[in-house]
Amino acid sequence: MEIKVLGMGCPKCKKTIELIEETVKELGKKVSVQKVTDINDFMDYGIIMTPAVVIDGKVKMSGKIPSKNDIKSWIQ
Repeated sequence: MEIKVLGMGCPKCKKTIELIEETVKELGKKVSVQKVTDINDFMDYGIIMTPAVVIDGKVKMSGKIPSKNDIKSWIQ
């Protein structure tokens, strides 16, 4: 599984990455988490608000910080 967090490095983007990494660790899942800062990549996914979470090529959320429950439901 591949998770991408799209954002320019704002506090919300950093918190999103932190929550995803914590949740993945808690669940013991083997997941690749990448930070994407290239605006061209944002456009490829149709993202206009960050942070955005993309899992295996599908946009799961954009414009807010996901909850741990959201993250768990996406990766289980």
